[in-house]
Amino acid sequence: MDRIVGIDYGRKRVGVAVSDPLGIFASALETVHSAKIIEYLKNYAQKETIVRFVVGYPVNMNGAPSEAARDVDVFLKHLAKAFPDVPVVKEDERFTSVLAHRAMIDGGMKKQDRQKKESVDKISAAIILQSYMDRSR
Repeated sequence: MDRIVGIDYGRKRVGVAVSDPLGIFASALETVHSAKIIEYLKNYAQKETIVRFVVGYPVNMNGAPSEAARDVDVFLKHLAKAFPDVPVVKEDERFTSVLAHRAMIDGGMKKQDRQKKESVDKISAAIILQSYMDRSR
């Protein structure tokens, strides 16, 4: 089945989300150590067809790339090398962590679980992916 993969890249952890086969809904999938993300994505691609990557891109309030964008740029080069035939879209990731915390609270997640950064990362990836899909329709 065709899937769009959303990625919230960080130096330590990477949140991963996927679309449903119709490209309507995003679901949080996993949080992976950044050193293992390409390997993880290759394994995922053996089970599902990845038609596009949507990568959260850190920008400042004025729209200019933030300091963290350098790390994402390096990751994007590795991603393009590992998946040369899969298009990559950069998606503004401003406020995704705030939205992820709000979603966890609204969803009734316990405070102890909300403090786990792994949860925030994968929910942020889902928000990034959902934002892209909503705008693309």
